[in-house]
Amino acid sequence: MGKGYQLFIVVAVFCFCSLPVLALSAPHGVLTIFHAGSLSVPMLAMEKAFEAQYPKVDVRRESSGSQKAARKISDLHKPCDIMASADYKVIDKLLRPDFTDNNIRFASNQMVLCYTDKSRFADSITADNWIDILQQPKVIWGHSAPDLDPCGYRTLMVLQLAEGYYQQPGLYKKTIANRPKENVRPKAVELVSLLQTGNMDYAWEYRSVAVQHGLKYIELPEEINLGNYKFDQQYAKAMVEVSGKTPGSKMTMQGKSITYGVTLLKDAPNREAAIAFLAFMLDPSGGLKILEELGQPPFSPARVFSIEMQSSLPAELQSLVTVRD
Repeated sequence: MGKGYQLFIVVAVFCFCSLPVLALSAPHGVLTIFHAGSLSVPMLAMEKAFEAQYPKVDVRRESSGSQKAARKISDLHKPCDIMASADYKVIDKLLRPDFTDNNIRFASNQMVLCYTDKSRFADSITADNWIDILQQPKVIWGHSAPDLDPCGYRTLMVLQLAEGYYQQPGLYKKTIANRPKENVRPKAVELVSLLQTGNMDYAWEYRSVAVQHGLKYIELPEEINLGNYKFDQQYAKAMVEVSGKTPGSKMTMQGKSITYGVTLLKDAPNREAAIAFLAFMLDPSGGLKILEELGQPPFSPARVFSIEMQSSLPAELQSLVTVRD
């Protein structure tokens, strides 16, 4: 056997042996995710399941209000791979097109009024009298900050819509007048501990958060709970002004059915791991199943607004989304 042929065999064996290594190479390193506080429980479950599948990836999550999460990227330029928002419009208004070119809608929710057995009037509050109870002088209730958290401005939208639904002019102002400013917290999940310790009687949360934390809650009429897209025309009557894209500016958020969005950032430091995580998150038997089990209705398949956005996604994600308004 000539030396040339021996060299060919050695090279061929080396290449053949290298192919499986490349094919089986798995994501590794740190994966950074900024997400809405209301996603804390399902994201923790996804993190554990994903790391079990990809043990070389270290998922590091930062929970905050969705707007605050977006501003960590746009204003503070903090490194981030994936951002998940409780309102997909936050991604559109604060991150596109400079920091991302995609926005995947993956779940819905609805607003509820949470309480515990320790709450004042816990034994008598109903879906018919909750608005009267929130106006009682000794009742302590709160919500998250509208400038930082979609749950905050959605709370105000619900109260605006309630004024028309119950045909009580001035109801919105009367109710807000019984809520001191100190009862407005940076993110909605912070209110859970205040409820559980008896330091607050009622707090506005998403239904999924109430389910995940074992809270009692009042389900509101669909006309005002922001949970049914069929009432989007009605929800659009509510508008709340919040902090804008640049310091000192303002932008108006208009009522619409609650829709969560997730995005892969253009400058994702660990793009390979981010794509793998999103593929898991958007899988009907993976992340979407986790959401459903934890009381949050997923969109299966997840949705994007245009064929152009679908085609701009990594190939691994394109089959996991559908184009839908």
